[in-house]
Amino acid sequence: MAAISEIINSTSHRPYEMPSGPWVYYQEWNHVLFFHYIVPFDELKQLIPEGLRLETFNGVCYISLVAFTMEKIRPRFLPALSFISDFAEINIRTYVEKDGKKGVYFLNIEAEKLISVRIAKSLSGLPYEKATMRRDQTSFSSSNSQKEFHLETKFTKGSTLQKTSLDIWLTERYCLYINKESSIYRYDIHHKEWEIKNVGIQQLHVQYQIGLIALNNHPQLTHYSDGVQVVAWKRSAAL
Repeated sequence: MAAISEIINSTSHRPYEMPSGPWVYYQEWNHVLFFHYIVPFDELKQLIPEGLRLETFNGVCYISLVAFTMEKIRPRFLPALSFISDFAEINIRTYVEKDGKKGVYFLNIEAEKLISVRIAKSLSGLPYEKATMRRDQTSFSSSNSQKEFHLETKFTKGSTLQKTSLDIWLTERYCLYINKESSIYRYDIHHKEWEIKNVGIQQLHVQYQIGLIALNNHPQLTHYSDGVQVVAWKRSAAL
């Protein structure tokens, strides 16, 4: 585990400058599965709030399903409480930009623990929902009965990848945007560069309907990462 000062001082991989002011939250995103889907621009554009520019890579749009374990999330000067801070999570995200800062926009977020959902939603404003989740070192399952969203996968971790420009575009994102009360806000984050690995998918069932876009069992690209340690800044208006 790296010291926070070591994380803060590792900046050469960032696409833009570090945020000003002190960080306010620490968290870890561990044992991360990425399923990347190519989706139609016109259908995805309908889901992006005015004020954000939907990004493409070589003219292609992506939505990513990211399944991971959130751990040790805490305010800067307080300890983590595992019954709140440690939980499985799935986010559905796409890739946006505002004022030269490339980030992500969450289309859906699910978490395993109801108490964590309520606290995260209240403090961050992000659209957290409760789902039933189970995971271990080689499998991840989730069911959101209210929306009929499901994930079931078994996998094997592979070797470390030499990242392509697309891999970097999909993973090295250092802010997230939210739309709240018709205004756009940004959360800046920082972590060391992602180390990503090949992943062998032995079983995969995906059922997510995001607007008119159906995510299915055939992502165009998959990744695995052991994870990153993250510091985050307070929310700011994205003017």
